[in-house]
Amino acid sequence: MGNTFYFEFEITLMEWIQNMIGTIGVQIASLFTMLGEEVILVGILAFLYWCYDKEFAKSIGVGIVIGLVGNAVLKNLVLRRRPYFDSDRIKCLKPVHAESDIYDVAAQGFSFPSGHSTNSAMIFWGLLHRTYKKHEKLIRTILILLPIGIGISRVVLGVHYPTDVIVGWIMGGIIAFFFPCIKPKKENRWKLHLIIFLISLTGVLFCKTFDYYTSLGVMAGFFIAIPFEERFVNFKNTREPIRIIFRLVIGMGLYIALNTLLKLPFDTAFLATPSAASFLIRTLRYALVTFMVIGVYPMSFGRIKTK
Repeated sequence: MGNTFYFEFEITLMEWIQNMIGTIGVQIASLFTMLGEEVILVGILAFLYWCYDKEFAKSIGVGIVIGLVGNAVLKNLVLRRRPYFDSDRIKCLKPVHAESDIYDVAAQGFSFPSGHSTNSAMIFWGLLHRTYKKHEKLIRTILILLPIGIGISRVVLGVHYPTDVIVGWIMGGIIAFFFPCIKPKKENRWKLHLIIFLISLTGVLFCKTFDYYTSLGVMAGFFIAIPFEERFVNFKNTREPIRIIFRLVIGMGLYIALNTLLKLPFDTAFLATPSAASFLIRTLRYALVTFMVIGVYPMSFGRIKTK
């Protein structure tokens, strides 16, 4: 399933890189890829939302869920197969889902564009854009280079063509720098979110990979949690180190626990099946987890004592 197309230089370049990097190079690339993984990016957003500046986190969060769904939709429209699917010159050194067969398209997803490149660019370049004047030169450099390193690591590991990564950077950069400029009035924000969700929902007509339904669930949970928090919770951010640690440790623990517990009622083989029923369960699971950690969990902040 899918389409095979690439520039010959892409395969030649990837083969050359994989032949010369060695074991240490693979480990370095894997480390950079890890910085673009779900748990790391969720942790960064959690810190921004629970502790640092929740209004900024909401703004960048909208861009991120749009990027997540848009990336998955584009992958399912273009249907570009991953490099190692079609060229025995390319090795898959780190699959997207290690627990699944590396040639399972539904689990490993399509190649174009690179989600890691899009997501890391949205977060790190978004942070750069938001607080540019406050950054020291070293911090600015790190924020610029991290998405570049993460994108390159995807090529090194054999899961993306260079053109996948370049387009991913462009998508992430556009969203990071321009979408936060769209600031509807709070009372009208739900209308914009509803329109975005309904447009995103059209992907159910043709999307056959897990990443779309994961992203759709995150978007739904996020868009429901924001007005819920504003109406019923309205928590305050904190700069107190102990409170920050408590909020992050408990919140990330809750995120991981919910993701694990909500899988337990279902057979593992069923969840790994690309069927309408498993896609629906995945969407509902991620919607509930997102709603709980963004909307409900902050209710506990006033009850968590640090002294």
